[in-house]
Amino acid sequence: MQALRTAATGMAAQQLNVEVISNNIANMNTIGFKRQRAEFQDLLYQTIERAGTQSSDQGNIVPTGIQIGAGVKAGSVYRITQQGSMSQTQKPLDMAIQGRGYFQVLLPSGETAYTRAGNFSTDDQGRLVTEDGYEVQPGINIPEDASDIQVSKSGQVQVIRGDNTGAPEVVGQLELATFVNDAGLDAIGDNLFMETAASGQAVVGQPNTVGVGSLLQGYTEASNVDSVSEITALIVAQRAYEMNSKVISAADEMLQATSQLKS
Repeated sequence: MQALRTAATGMAAQQLNVEVISNNIANMNTIGFKRQRAEFQDLLYQTIERAGTQSSDQGNIVPTGIQIGAGVKAGSVYRITQQGSMSQTQKPLDMAIQGRGYFQVLLPSGETAYTRAGNFSTDDQGRLVTEDGYEVQPGINIPEDASDIQVSKSGQVQVIRGDNTGAPEVVGQLELATFVNDAGLDAIGDNLFMETAASGQAVVGQPNTVGVGSLLQGYTEASNVDSVSEITALIVAQRAYEMNSKVISAADEMLQATSQLKS
């Protein structure tokens, strides 16, 4: 009975849907996290009677035909890059991106990764690094005697040395990378993404210019997960899973009734 296999694909699809939703909820407090959404497609159809064929010698045309669907499959898991809210931290090396763009991060392999998480620190050499110690690109060194750090909206990093009485000194310029298709980036964990053929090549530019977001010092970008929407989607997915399971139960009862028929 085709209904058994069709309902099974529905249960598998809703299981994937729940897994995506659970990952969104789990990352509600992850800095710079972008929620995902599962999208589905119907499977091939079994054509029993094709629409448009002649049903008689007089040229009568079958108006709709008969097609039976084979179920559903996952089409994609789409990342929604909507801006998250700004959370004030008052930490001078925390930076949030308002608008488009990603910070560039140098991995130990020599490759460049990209992130929206701007909760940075300095390492033992004064270099600006991520939580995992990966250097932010272009490299910026904060002097050991810096008493004040200022980061402008355009990404210019200035420090004041000593007792805060000297003139500001420029120690670096942050740059952001943008992509034609942000959703095509490959998430590798640790709030990092990698460039892919789907995302297109990174276009590096200065913050607060045309097509590139600006920086906000002392803030981080919160996750864009909406708890109410996710819980609602979870309930809908759970109900859809239950309905597909009921189809399997009904099909099983029908098969059981058929097997009990006596000649």
